[in-house]
Amino acid sequence: MALIGRFNSLQVTKHTDFGLYLDGGADGEILLPRRYVPKDQPVEPGDWLNVFVYLDSEDRLIATTQKPKVQVGGFASLKVVEINRVGLFLDWGLPKDLLLPHSEEKRPLQVGDYCVVHVYLDKRTRRITATARLDRYLDQVPPRYAPGQEVDLLVVERTDLGYKAIIEGQHWGLIHKNEVFKFVRNGMREQGFIKEIRPDGKISLSLQPVGQQAVAGLGEQIIAALKAEGGVLHLSDKSPPELISQRFGVSKGNFKKAIGGLFKQGLIRIEEDRIELL
Repeated sequence: MALIGRFNSLQVTKHTDFGLYLDGGADGEILLPRRYVPKDQPVEPGDWLNVFVYLDSEDRLIATTQKPKVQVGGFASLKVVEINRVGLFLDWGLPKDLLLPHSEEKRPLQVGDYCVVHVYLDKRTRRITATARLDRYLDQVPPRYAPGQEVDLLVVERTDLGYKAIIEGQHWGLIHKNEVFKFVRNGMREQGFIKEIRPDGKISLSLQPVGQQAVAGLGEQIIAALKAEGGVLHLSDKSPPELISQRFGVSKGNFKKAIGGLFKQGLIRIEEDRIELL
């Protein structure tokens, strides 16, 4: 049986004028319309193709070689392109838009808005459906991350404390306001780092490496910047945090640790308003 809402490796059974038929197992033959048939290589019956399977506008199984923005089981930030009495329709990269039922909205949305959703398969209708109610799909297993570990993040929403983000498609985490040193918005995908896992299971995140890893990498960036600017950089341990963040995207604390390390190595001189390469 083909997995609806996911990529499948299916075998070609026959050619027709309007496309290829693929073996969907218990679901029978599945059409790959002619416009999606690969043109860079000949395809014959018996060959295998990697295709995405979903339901067309008449709820028939259909295959495509197009790549949607998200598969069943995944999370993504998608744009609202239409709203009617049934629900909201989201652009997910395929001709048939993705349905977000009104009952699965978390807040009122308008056409043109973006919304982070989870995509699931409705067991009753077998339709691929989106929901903005994310909690039921996260924190289902204990977190097994280590402090300093690099992880994939999807920024979901801004709060009074910072930004909530989904970690590796499995857990909630929080990027505290004092850890945001660059432009961040809802729906962004970022590489981040585990800062702390609290006893209650809540996870603190950072957008920059933590510990000695952060300082070592930043020291190399500072030396490169000094060389590029003729040996003088108009930042020091007395500079405003905003200027440091604009230049290197890090906290003032990490910047001070990095230039302190470079000073101890005899690589730089620290003045009131600048640092100089020795």
